[in-house]
Amino acid sequence: QVQLVESGGGLVQAGGSLRLSCAASGRTSGHYAMAWFRQAPGKEREFVSAIAWSGGNTASADSVKGRFTISRDNAKKTLDLQMNNLKPEDTAVYYCAGRNSIWLATLMTEYDYWGQGTQVTVSS
Repeated sequence: QVQLVESGGGLVQAGGSLRLSCAASGRTSGHYAMAWFRQAPGKEREFVSAIAWSGGNTASADSVKGRFTISRDNAKKTLDLQMNNLKPEDTAVYYCAGRNSIWLATLMTEYDYWGQGTQVTVSS
């Protein structure tokens, strides 16, 4: 099993920045594509950004393109999400996810491992 732990959430004003991190532990000898999802109060969990095992391929939701950047460090077993120009509508619990494949995916059902989430709150 792979355990994922997110960190870096918090309260920030609109226009500000936050950097989320996700640390992987456990059976991490395999090659995993990773992603970030988020869930706002009263809404379904949605895709934010994903990255292939190699780091050479990424995908992002239209709502965050140009503002959020996903990256990974396979040697350190970490996944990051740099979030700039944050908006109140970015307020949500952000989840790190991993899947048993080198290829990225954008659907929740394609991910095998999930973190507990970290709260991001953007005030107007």
